[in-house]
Amino acid sequence: MVMGINAQLIHWPPELVEGLVAAGFQVIALDNRDMGLSQRFDGQRAPGISRLFRDRMIGRVSQTPYSLVDMADDGFAVLDALGLSAAHVVGASMGGMIAQQMALQSPQRVKTLTSMMSHTGERRHFIAKKRAVDALMSNTPTDAEDAGQRVFELMQVIGSRKHLRCEADLRLLGRMAHERCFNPAGFRRQLAAIVASGSRSKALSRLQIPTLVIHGKEDPLILPAGGQHTAKVIPGARLVLVEDMGHDLPIAFHDLFVREISALAGLAQ
Repeated sequence: MVMGINAQLIHWPPELVEGLVAAGFQVIALDNRDMGLSQRFDGQRAPGISRLFRDRMIGRVSQTPYSLVDMADDGFAVLDALGLSAAHVVGASMGGMIAQQMALQSPQRVKTLTSMMSHTGERRHFIAKKRAVDALMSNTPTDAEDAGQRVFELMQVIGSRKHLRCEADLRLLGRMAHERCFNPAGFRRQLAAIVASGSRSKALSRLQIPTLVIHGKEDPLILPAGGQHTAKVIPGARLVLVEDMGHDLPIAFHDLFVREISALAGLAQ
């Protein structure tokens, strides 16, 4: 299970992990590089967001500390360390992009691919609701309490409005994440990796792996068109658009997620 930008393995809802375990899965979650307890790349500066998108517009590849290819390699390194040859790979947001990249790099090691609230890297799918972008890029928290406040405010904007976790849970998650890892420069490097890695659409159109695409119809950060396009380009992919779901993983939909991921796993060779 691969999490999104500026997020750690603790951002996977424990109820979802428990549901997958109850369904018979051995669940492995990792901290992406520059987040959580994984290696930090301190001192390596990422290009500014304006330059990144300018380079994309003119077809130039930006020089970044690392790419999604490197982050996909990290996923396989975790499997190697655990002695596992292959796994069902689930990714959310940036994690969905990394999961897609894993499937492209070593399809024999990805039994199934589940891409949640993500896209294929097409330039047009970086367009989001302004309020969502502003909330994501808001001021860096000054301490753990401020981090809890920021998570609460962020989820008011990008989360599933009808199914938000309670305020206390959101504030606790923000405090825990801040105390576990505070690395704003890592967020900028991860963002650079996303933008500079280009589109995966053409390569994904040749993918022959059972694939599930889950996307919220109310997602303001990665619009539903991103998930629809992902499912369209991957042969045989199943698209599940979820009513009243934003850019989060509400408890209300965990049974649906487990059911769909379990059904997908049944299609693996």
